[in-house]
Amino acid sequence: MNRYLQYIKPYKLYFILGPLLMLTEVAGEIVLPKLMAGMINNGILGGGGTGFIIRQACIMFGCIIIQVSGGISGHYFSVKAAVNFSADIRRAVFDKVQEFSFKNIDKFSTGSLVTRLTNDITQVMNITRMALIMAVRSPGMLIGGVIMAFSIDAGLASIMFIMIPLLGLAIFLLMRTALPRFDSMQKSLDNLNSKTQENITNVRVIKSFVRGSFETERFDEASGELRDRTLNAMKIVVMTMPVMTLAMNITTIVVLWRGGNLVMGRELEIGSLSAIVQYTTQVLSSLMMVSMMIINSSRAVASIRRISEVLETKSDLTDEDAKYKDRLITEGRVEFRNVSFKYYEKRKDKVLGDISFTAEPGKVLGIVGITGSGKSSLVQLIPRLYDPTEGEVLIDGINVKDYSLYNLREGVGMVLQKNVLFSGSIMDNLRWGGEDAPEEEIYAAARAAQADGFVRGFTDGYDMELGRGGVNVSGGQKQRLCIARALLKKPKILILDDSTSAVDTATEAQIRHAFATTLKDTTKIIIAQRVSSVLDADKIIVLNDGRIAAEGTHDELIKSSEEYREIYYSQMDREREVS
Repeated sequence: MNRYLQYIKPYKLYFILGPLLMLTEVAGEIVLPKLMAGMINNGILGGGGTGFIIRQACIMFGCIIIQVSGGISGHYFSVKAAVNFSADIRRAVFDKVQEFSFKNIDKFSTGSLVTRLTNDITQVMNITRMALIMAVRSPGMLIGGVIMAFSIDAGLASIMFIMIPLLGLAIFLLMRTALPRFDSMQKSLDNLNSKTQENITNVRVIKSFVRGSFETERFDEASGELRDRTLNAMKIVVMTMPVMTLAMNITTIVVLWRGGNLVMGRELEIGSLSAIVQYTTQVLSSLMMVSMMIINSSRAVASIRRISEVLETKSDLTDEDAKYKDRLITEGRVEFRNVSFKYYEKRKDKVLGDISFTAEPGKVLGIVGITGSGKSSLVQLIPRLYDPTEGEVLIDGINVKDYSLYNLREGVGMVLQKNVLFSGSIMDNLRWGGEDAPEEEIYAAARAAQADGFVRGFTDGYDMELGRGGVNVSGGQKQRLCIARALLKKPKILILDDSTSAVDTATEAQIRHAFATTLKDTTKIIIAQRVSSVLDADKIIVLNDGRIAAEGTHDELIKSSEEYREIYYSQMDREREVS
């Protein structure tokens, strides 16, 4: 709980006022039956007259006004405390996810993180609100009701003590049963959210392969699992209310039977019996409230555990021990020294093995190789999306781990293999590369990426709204917009991970020509499936099974590397066949 105190402190006034103001509601609940008993005993039956009854009614009305005002204010501050508290936790979880490395994110599914940020935190908010309202109200009604009932008739009030221990035992057993069931239910919700998100994100692929019925079956399976586990958990909730109500009614009947005999024997007044019945109802109702709060807290505890898993996950990529946090990338010289890498520590096979090479400042380094040879994995080590398992990656002679993550990634522009655009205008998306960049700079970057022409062809130009993921532009247009966005960063190192695969060769040649002029001082690392994309590179690395098979210029590799020749000539043959 110490972890969550920091989110309570900013709103401690609300956390204090909420329960305190609920005391006025509790006081009203306790005093009113006593006042009613006095009105019946002394006013209606005792001959106190109309004046006494009116005075008593006015006092009761005043108590009700105070009770209602306190109750409303208590609820208001309790809700305000719970909402702000949960909003801060949600922000903390989101910020934590932003710190995660790719390896950390791989640990949690996207659907699970969405559930934790939404449903789980909502559960925490609900139980916090309920706890603030009930923390004083339920114990206050329980204790106050018992005291007031005993002050009227101890023998009659003692009847409720037969039922209280039984209800307490029932509540304990319900809590033990509920917790694992709610935990299981939340995991099923994770699974359903993951499948739903995957389905909606890839709906175009599903439709093109006519796999709608298959995906419907998968969804039904996940939804059915959630339904079954939810029903299993809700059985506890369903059982609670009838059990509690039955207990309350039985106790009330016994009190009325015993109290009726006392009234008939003139040992107890009718008003006093009425008050004891109301106090008995209040005591048992407060126990019902506690039981419901405990059941909801069981679900919230499962959610809190899941939230804590995220908050307690330590990112394996931090710059806490960086030696040169203020250092900026100035030249863009990239060096790999005996680098090996694998995604999972328990795997024996390495994705990359003993990689060593140097990319000189301002030069073009091409990387080619068959699918699965480790090309994308290699370049992801440069901006520390992952850290190498062995060896070192250096920029300007400094290990990338010794830069601050911000300065390192500010100096590296990267266009990933999977191009991503966000909902918003084209201009908004380009400004990711330079938030305060003048419009002329943005247009220049778009021209260099060969995007300016088609953007101006849209009715709204740079103000055109993009759909989620850029669904309303073509693959080639999306790639060029992503390249323009990276160019706006003016990086010292630019990495293109097969980022022109959807662009025709003529347009690609224009983009490379623009790189040679506008980015002459930038180190350019180009991963390409088409050898033609890297023919003019200052150095080409050929990867094969995670290792460097050969390196050199195009002319050198044609003479010395069988792997390179095989890739080059096979592509040339295909191009001749197409033409």
